[in-house]
Amino acid sequence: MIIWIASYPKSGNTFVRSFLSAYYYTNNGEFNFNSLKFIEQFPDRQFFNGYVNNIDEASKNWLPLQKNLIKSRKVKFLKTHFAYGSYDQKPFTTSDVSLGGVYIVRDPRNVACSLMNHYSISQNSSIEMLLDKNRGIKSEDGNYATYSFLSSWSNHVNSWSNISKFRTMIIKYEELRENSNKIFEDLIKFINSLLSNNQGIDYEKFKKALETTNFNSLKKKENDEGFFESIYSKKEDRKIPFFNKGFKNNWKKIIDKKLVGKIEKEFSKEMKKLNYI
Repeated sequence: MIIWIASYPKSGNTFVRSFLSAYYYTNNGEFNFNSLKFIEQFPDRQFFNGYVNNIDEASKNWLPLQKNLIKSRKVKFLKTHFAYGSYDQKPFTTSDVSLGGVYIVRDPRNVACSLMNHYSISQNSSIEMLLDKNRGIKSEDGNYATYSFLSSWSNHVNSWSNISKFRTMIIKYEELRENSNKIFEDLIKFINSLLSNNQGIDYEKFKKALETTNFNSLKKKENDEGFFESIYSKKEDRKIPFFNKGFKNNWKKIIDKKLVGKIEKEFSKEMKKLNYI
């Protein structure tokens, strides 16, 4: 069965995934980038046989591929940016293959800042992306094996926050800054409850995972070793650092006030519910 680690892009998914990979896929809890490979992204080209030409071809394979993935193990973590739902009556996932989910949400004003850096795009373009109800992302070569349907930020948040078919834990990125110890402890307890696991938490391993996956540690590790998930920018002719500003990201200093107002107006319901405004 699958446990989804889901989020809108640039919302802290890799931060959470790093901690989980250190805790579950290392001997002593000390993080390394290779451990991230145990929590693969879905959809992705590695799961398809060859080039996928369109979303129709991709969507009919989502469930069969997931069923195939869980044949070899009882539980598998998968990262996704896909909005929970269906395409042309073909569901992205179902409770037949999904045990539960972890959804990371972040203030959309700071998501906009991170999108600007990650994709080397303007303020206007990043906010257009957040507002676009038809937005999807795929690889530059147009391969739909990697295609993830996002919709708008608000639709994405609502899609994962209102699932009735399986249990989902919602994590606010900002709360990780305030109390990562408690949030990650609650996360392990949530996963254990999904697994009906009564073993409790290995606190020695937990402590090491916390120490080696804090933002500064991840940023230093990327600077020293490089990171295979960072994106090459043709515009800047360099790889853009994946771990850029993290919690220091401050939309007040970066985004034009009119554009901030546009975000707050469009997403007022969700932002109020999450105490962002």
